[in-house]
Amino acid sequence: MIQKFHSILFFLVLLFNFIAFAYEHPGGMHPVKQIESVKKLIKAKGQPTFDAYRQLIGKADSAGMHEYHALADFKVPGYYIDPAMHRKNSAGFQSDSFDAYACALAYQLSGDKKYAERSLGFLMAWANLNEKYSDFDGPLVMAYSGTGMIMAAELLLNYKKWKSTDREKFFIWVRNVYLKSCTEIRTRKNNWADWGRFGSVLCAQLLDYEAEMTENIRLVKSDLFHKIADDGHMPEETRREKNGIWYTYFSLAPITASMYVVYNSTGENLFTMTDGEKSLKKALDYLFYFNQHPDEWKWFKNPNQGSPTSWPGNLLEAMASIYGAPEYVGYVEKSRPLCYPKHHFAWSFPTLMPAKLNFNK
Repeated sequence: MIQKFHSILFFLVLLFNFIAFAYEHPGGMHPVKQIESVKKLIKAKGQPTFDAYRQLIGKADSAGMHEYHALADFKVPGYYIDPAMHRKNSAGFQSDSFDAYACALAYQLSGDKKYAERSLGFLMAWANLNEKYSDFDGPLVMAYSGTGMIMAAELLLNYKKWKSTDREKFFIWVRNVYLKSCTEIRTRKNNWADWGRFGSVLCAQLLDYEAEMTENIRLVKSDLFHKIADDGHMPEETRREKNGIWYTYFSLAPITASMYVVYNSTGENLFTMTDGEKSLKKALDYLFYFNQHPDEWKWFKNPNQGSPTSWPGNLLEAMASIYGAPEYVGYVEKSRPLCYPKHHFAWSFPTLMPAKLNFNK
């Protein structure tokens, strides 16, 4: 009887470990090999990594002077309906999300626990107060702004002083509020879906939800080449008049970030997908060319243009290693270290945390 009990107990322990740890932690956006590689470069003061690290520490130190902006109801009306309220509530969550992410990353790279504690302050402020999102833009802004919160939690998951009761309270907020917003919008036709899927794969990684990861992979595969035309333009985004170049970037940023999380979590490489003449690389090249030649943009006269210091520089910096694209490097290298600290969080620290498919190279 005792031997049978021990056999059952051993099986349950194995089953628990399988369920609880489907993926490596930390992982997803910042796998262990990436973190270890960056720490070696920081120790050797290798450039541009060392300057990017000092930039991060500056951001994390500044976070210690910021207040929390948690709301019980994250109410975000449509921008053209109530722009003042839209900006106010969005900006507060975005500030907290970026600060949580920057501090968690600073903790992983420096080992200084003060950054972990600062990050937890932002995470728990929202977990303890926020119960829902609402109004027209509520789910979208929650999804694209909250990615920083989820990446921060992933980086802190093994921090021993994060109390299990607090961690579970944060997970409840993720399941009941953040992930809900992501799944609500991930079947839309435009960039809303892309941000919903990115948030969803981050949650799948954090919570070890294999079925959730699988469903998001299916969704990405199901419509990627409906989003990208033969010449590389993205019809749902180029139609956005003066902001067509921006929205092309705003779609490609979460698509590529989702693919990076999928690769790091499952090993499946979606970056190489093609459909005849269509490919993700062609969409990136389209953005790359026309952002530099907006006078040739046929979708709208005098469109808004990005820069190597901001968007789409952060995206192209990240994709330079994925696709081995020296032309992307040439575009951004004088702007390094790149940091994108506002509005949305996909490629926020692309110089410091390079996106690679093989960290042994």
